[in-house]
Amino acid sequence: MARVLVTGVTGQLGFFVADLLAKRGDQVWGLVRQSTLGRRNVGDDNLPYRPITGDLLDEYSLLSILEEVQPDRIFNFGAQSFVPASWTQPILTAQYTGLGVVRLLEAIRHVTPHCRLLQAGSSELFAEADRSPQDESTPIRPINPYGIAKAASISLVTNYRESYGLFACSGILFNHESPLRPARFVTRKITSAAWRIGQGSRERLALGNLGVYRDWGWVPDYVEAMWAILQCDTADDFVIASGVSHSLEEFVAAAFAEVGLDWRDHVDLDGSLKRPNDIAYSAGDPAKARRVLGWSARTSFAEIVSLMVRAERVGPAAVS
Repeated sequence: MARVLVTGVTGQLGFFVADLLAKRGDQVWGLVRQSTLGRRNVGDDNLPYRPITGDLLDEYSLLSILEEVQPDRIFNFGAQSFVPASWTQPILTAQYTGLGVVRLLEAIRHVTPHCRLLQAGSSELFAEADRSPQDESTPIRPINPYGIAKAASISLVTNYRESYGLFACSGILFNHESPLRPARFVTRKITSAAWRIGQGSRERLALGNLGVYRDWGWVPDYVEAMWAILQCDTADDFVIASGVSHSLEEFVAAAFAEVGLDWRDHVDLDGSLKRPNDIAYSAGDPAKARRVLGWSARTSFAEIVSLMVRAERVGPAAVS
């Protein structure tokens, strides 16, 4: 039985990894900010973790938490993770997504140097990649404040691993979905609208650039990969991806087809919703994860879209 601390536990990655580890018999603590206490969360009646109050902006709270919990494993998913918001809140994004990592690494170094850390990376690191698909050796070239902050976090993990001998790893995740994806993200915006329209809503869905391609995976698959990373004998970094890319138009078409509709009858293209600096094509190469971890994504693109649309009927609280 391991003692595990999960930051960002109220998000989709944090919740699913906490659920996975609790089912394995581990003792799981979830770091929650004071401002989130009292909010309705998935599975509030039977949380897979023990809430513990702290903040990645406050190094003293992290030191105190590590002293109390004495974790063997830490999964750091705490971040400002919405790319558009990183343009309007660049300093906050840098503080949580970038500097929050160094605060956590410093706390680990001083209090629990034996602890193993999994840091969540992002495909936004490779926004201006010189090759496709992208793997662990692809040069890091982000194009937005979120990607830049994630680049800093990856570099910090590598630096503390090499300089202090910490067992610190990065899982570089390409796009990952689940019914717990917040409504402000485009995939959830699409699946929830498709479900409502399929039930008779007369609304229309406005979208921007449908020609972007993304490598989409299923969060429950990806948390298994992140668990496996921390079981390795040597700390290392891994790209976690499906290896297959699809256009946003394909995602929209599949979502509406799930409710028996043609998306073209219900979607309006709005040029004002296009991002000025968006990634046109994103694809990950998970060969290293397959070879070293024995992991590969199990859930297909079609299954992901179908599962998300069908989950709109029961709501995210039914997901575990």
